[in-house]
Amino acid sequence: MSHLYCHRGGDKGYDTKDFVQVLRDNNATHHVAQNNKNRSSAIDGRTTRHDGYKISIKIRKRIEETFGWIKEIGNLRKTRYKGVEKVDWHFTLTAAAYNLVRMRKLGVASQ
Repeated sequence: MSHLYCHRGGDKGYDTKDFVQVLRDNNATHHVAQNNKNRSSAIDGRTTRHDGYKISIKIRKRIEETFGWIKEIGNLRKTRYKGVEKVDWHFTLTAAAYNLVRMRKLGVASQ
């Protein structure tokens, strides 16, 4: 019988013994952020020793920074617009602004 291997990501809220065990039982690699503040993490060395896990955590941080910027600077924590079309327009404009800021920072870093 062949096994389907897949990766499941999640934030620190998914770092529970039950969730991690279900993923292991289903041959899924869990790329869940470790929650080891004031408790022990359900994610152990079987996962954290792999380069793929380290890359996944690094990329997750970059994605979270993007959404944090959109919510704080782009004022999208609680939108002021009503209707899908207006909210979509606001999100698109905010994401474009973030991309311009990011491109500027990348350009400075590469020079």
